[in-house]
Amino acid sequence: MGKPLKQIHLAAHFPGVNNTTVWSDPAAGSQIDFSSFVHLARTAERAKFDFLFLAEGLRLREQNGEIHDLDVVGRPDTFTVLAALAAVTDRLGLAGTINSTFNEPYEVARQFASLDHLSAGRAAWNVVTSWDEFTGENFRRGGFLRQEDRYERARQFLAAAAELFDSWQGDEIVADKQSGAFLRAPDPGRFDHRAGQFDIAGHFDVPRSPQGRPVIFQAGDSDEGREFAAAAADAIFTRHGTLAAGRAFYTDVKRRLARYGRSPDELKILPGVTFVLGDTDAEAHEKAALIRRQQVSGQTAIRLLEQLWNRDLSAYDPDGPLPAVDPLPGEHTVARGRASVRMFGDPIATAAEWRALAEAKNLSIRELIIEVTGRQSFIGTPAAVAGTIDEFVQTDAADGFILVPHLTPGGLDEFADTVVPLLQERGVFRTEYEGGTLRDHLGLAHHPRPAGADARAAS
Repeated sequence: MGKPLKQIHLAAHFPGVNNTTVWSDPAAGSQIDFSSFVHLARTAERAKFDFLFLAEGLRLREQNGEIHDLDVVGRPDTFTVLAALAAVTDRLGLAGTINSTFNEPYEVARQFASLDHLSAGRAAWNVVTSWDEFTGENFRRGGFLRQEDRYERARQFLAAAAELFDSWQGDEIVADKQSGAFLRAPDPGRFDHRAGQFDIAGHFDVPRSPQGRPVIFQAGDSDEGREFAAAAADAIFTRHGTLAAGRAFYTDVKRRLARYGRSPDELKILPGVTFVLGDTDAEAHEKAALIRRQQVSGQTAIRLLEQLWNRDLSAYDPDGPLPAVDPLPGEHTVARGRASVRMFGDPIATAAEWRALAEAKNLSIRELIIEVTGRQSFIGTPAAVAGTIDEFVQTDAADGFILVPHLTPGGLDEFADTVVPLLQERGVFRTEYEGGTLRDHLGLAHHPRPAGADARAAS
């Protein structure tokens, strides 16, 4: 007998206005109205997805000194949205990106523990760092950490938050039905964390939540990010799009777990992907080409090129060739507040690669940007897309996917109605939720109570 089929994990990303979303399409709805969040969340829950994911932006992005009008230009607070969604969903996990650079462990731990209670165990935290002083200007401490120090702060931040989550053992408060009084163990929620950047002590005021700790996500493909995920995360987001790249990333990250005493099943690898469906593969590819041109207008192409070149390129024709000049090295001054600019480790080398690609395929600026900025996409009939998703998971290129629809909020509907049933027929995706918490959905153990809790309960 062959090895059993792996079960696929699926999640939905509420993308906001960016170069993935076709926000100008007549079918696109509001990025802010609560009804948009409700529609996407309920579609995901109807399709039995693991969770809904919200990204975060801490400052309006700028380009050439102006607010970047082709990107996210406003988003309600993540915790507020997720708490509201907890009231209109029953089983769907609720994952939010919260920054570890400018927040404090007590505040964030309290918010996630509260969300886990409100949702009956469906909370998840995507732990990220902020990399630039421009974003930090919105906060009292500003951009006070060097980029190489931010993962260290994230590690210390998460360790402090874990101590807070574990400060309640779960049996501190017991109602005495005869007297109507509450019997409390001594010092519930007591913590004393004095290490590195965090010197905090007191009492954590939220009792132990249903999952013990929220599910921890990490987004990052760098070596630092991979190591951080292997040490402390339950799931990692990745951008690797091809089958070969996915398998290489999967193997690399999973092998790192052993050094932290963890098994491969304790970390889920979930690439972010787009999808385009059609009645035939040809129709789907035709639709995908149209969508990519909607996503990358001429103006958008120039904006995105400027982020690598670090120059004002507004005088260039998007239907013309790449600039003959090289990118400007050093601190970014054109695009501010965008994480994507740090993805170009060597702008000069990247520009050389893009020039070679443009020359080989005779691509204009716009055509090149369409090619190099495309997120991993599944394009084809529902049957073809279901087969490709299954192949990625069964051959260890991923444990599942976070779907990024190009339309908000209805862009997930067709996938839920056509692809999900085919995955269910293959026996690789649930037909019903089997547990109530997000850890149940992801096949992760609930975080155990702190050592000594069972002994104290017995006594």
